[in-house]
Amino acid sequence: MFTFLLPLWRGYRDSSLILRVTVALVLGAAVGLIGGPAVGEALAPLGELLMRLLKFIILPIVLFTLMSGVNQGRSGSLGRIGRKVFFYYLVTSALAIVVGLAVASLLSPGEGMTLEGAGSMSVPENPGILSVLLGIVPTNIVEAFADQNLLGIIFTALVFGLAVARLRQSEAHAELGERLHGLIEALNAATLKVMSGILHVVPAGVFAIVAGTVAQQGLGTLLSLGDMVVVLYVALGVQLLVYLGLLKGFGVSARRFFREARTPMATAFATQSSSGTLPLTLDAARRLGLSRGLYGFSLPLGATLNMDGAAIRIAISAVFAANVAGMSLDLASMAQIVVVGTLISVGTAGVPGAGIVMIATVFSQVGLPIEAVALLTAIDALVGMGCTALNVTGDLVGTAVIGRSEGERLSERPVEDGESAATADARA
Repeated sequence: MFTFLLPLWRGYRDSSLILRVTVALVLGAAVGLIGGPAVGEALAPLGELLMRLLKFIILPIVLFTLMSGVNQGRSGSLGRIGRKVFFYYLVTSALAIVVGLAVASLLSPGEGMTLEGAGSMSVPENPGILSVLLGIVPTNIVEAFADQNLLGIIFTALVFGLAVARLRQSEAHAELGERLHGLIEALNAATLKVMSGILHVVPAGVFAIVAGTVAQQGLGTLLSLGDMVVVLYVALGVQLLVYLGLLKGFGVSARRFFREARTPMATAFATQSSSGTLPLTLDAARRLGLSRGLYGFSLPLGATLNMDGAAIRIAISAVFAANVAGMSLDLASMAQIVVVGTLISVGTAGVPGAGIVMIATVFSQVGLPIEAVALLTAIDALVGMGCTALNVTGDLVGTAVIGRSEGERLSERPVEDGESAATADARA
């Protein structure tokens, strides 16, 4: 009866994931504009299903990928890689704020606007960097898993992964260690199989989420604060050029990189969730041929701590607020924004509404009117989409660059399940 649908299904199944996600983005935006809030609400369960599936797979994919990766590499290299990852995240976050300040100073968003009618708002408390760092060590493993505390999951995976590696190296428990290692490898392979099934749901979920977001925001919000949105996306484009320079400087093919990075970038743009997109980001790193020990550590950590897009948003929001309030930012104030914004982007990791928390905290430190934050919440979704996509891109760029610095060679062809980069190239 429905045999005429089979060719459509085969065409959908055989097309590339990025093509399906791109079509879903375009169709979702069109449906959201035409259908309005009613259509967005009707499609909401489909988007919720995608987010649930992605969150469902986060814990096993991070846990087993990192435990497996630790047992493939040398334990002595973990400290060196960790230092490189933290250094990269700190430097690129500071650089993103500088880029945002430079672009906003040139284009001056918010000129001619006033704070009348902006209203007031309550801002969640900033937990601070020390609290975030202490949160790396969970007091209860089960609670860390239940809350999807990525820092706690990373810590657990590293500790138990290293313990299994030590068991394999010991004479008394080598056989037991090998059994545990085999079990971890099997669970990691099973997780990748589940992930491949979830990928089929991504386009439909992206379509629903984009339709709902566009229907909720509408054209009125975009037009009223359009200059702020345009300036932010210009700055995001400049930061992408910085990434291109980094990739070229370390000998990474930008074409090859973005061929695999497009899907997590597009999904992050739609979902506005770095942690929700993490399974796709990990899959992209695997298909690039990077080692599990590297991307299993750097990408979950980046999804929690590295926020280049949010850093740009802080800088542009500061200039916007200053222009709206009729204030001017001198070099000292800009330097303070760079320092405070860089530290705040780490200190607000994992907090709901983290972007607003970061902006409000920087405003209070620099003396900008907190009322301007209420204006910015109107375009929170519109700017959050681009910022999240850049966050995910920055994490992947850092992983690829650090991999090259460790002597890794990226595959010229997509790496399939169970392959290495060399095997993928030989297959091609």
